[in-house]
Amino acid sequence: MRAPTIRDVAEHAGVSKSLVSLVLRGSEQVRPEKRQAVLAAVEELGYRPNAAARSLSERRTRSVGVLLNDLRNPWFVELLDGLGSRLHERGLHMLLADGRLNRRLDDDLSRTFTELRVDGLVAVGTLPATDELRAAGHIPTVVAGAREPVLPHVDVVAGDDAHGARLATEHLVDLGHRRIAHIAGQGVVGELRRTAFETVVRERGLTDLATVEQGDLTEEGGYRAMVRLLNAPEPPTAVFAFNDIACVGALSAAEESGLRVPRDLSLVGYDNTYLARLRHLWLTTVDNASHDIGRRAAQHLLDRMANPARPGETVLSPPTLQVRGTTGPPSTP
Repeated sequence: MRAPTIRDVAEHAGVSKSLVSLVLRGSEQVRPEKRQAVLAAVEELGYRPNAAARSLSERRTRSVGVLLNDLRNPWFVELLDGLGSRLHERGLHMLLADGRLNRRLDDDLSRTFTELRVDGLVAVGTLPATDELRAAGHIPTVVAGAREPVLPHVDVVAGDDAHGARLATEHLVDLGHRRIAHIAGQGVVGELRRTAFETVVRERGLTDLATVEQGDLTEEGGYRAMVRLLNAPEPPTAVFAFNDIACVGALSAAEESGLRVPRDLSLVGYDNTYLARLRHLWLTTVDNASHDIGRRAAQHLLDRMANPARPGETVLSPPTLQVRGTTGPPSTP
């Protein structure tokens, strides 16, 4: 038995093929009774649109390529949820690619997206090289959850990292901590958070007591950075980690050293991922508004698809501090 066609739907509903196409595209130019007749025919016949044929006729694929810096990062989950929900509302589908795997295999995934004729491209997280995005320059592109690269006609939608880092550092200072350390990240985002940390401790007169230890954004990196901090002559009583993953590593190192959190050591993460909300971790962390960033990135991509030539802009979502179980006043000597 052959599959029903758009012509079958049109005949069953008593309308033209072009009107069926308008209904399937979600056009608002169709009268409600006609729309209902078409949708009823689609349901009764079990019609499924031919995506390939539709792409050829419309000269678009209704797909968006999403290039993730590293699929293992849990912060991307809620960002993708916000991104995907907004794109779905407009009838677009996401095609995901892992930038980390891309680099390991030396494969240019942006070229793959170009060959698939995606309607737009979203780069999620900091990508170490800009060549991939430059190569796809003729595709409407948005960078989400990062502050680089900055390219012509490319929007950047991210969190306000400087403000978020200030919230985390001020929280620890206000609790009474003086020996405070920061496990730093990399790239522009890492620099923004580090600079904000250093600014706050300078404003509070704690520069000589503050420490910055470089990490690598991973749990292992957070663990090793925490071990180095704890082996210092005067270890910190509070640590602000670049992200939740590094904070979990720091927590493991502290517990292995016999420290109790938050009685002996306070810890603050960043991103408010599902890790921070696990009951046995219950991290104090900065909520980077990831779902909101995803939805706003999707809207900027839709706007750029409608007007590709407009200048690129940077849009920041305001973060908030989520105080949970890993921070408290320093213990009394």
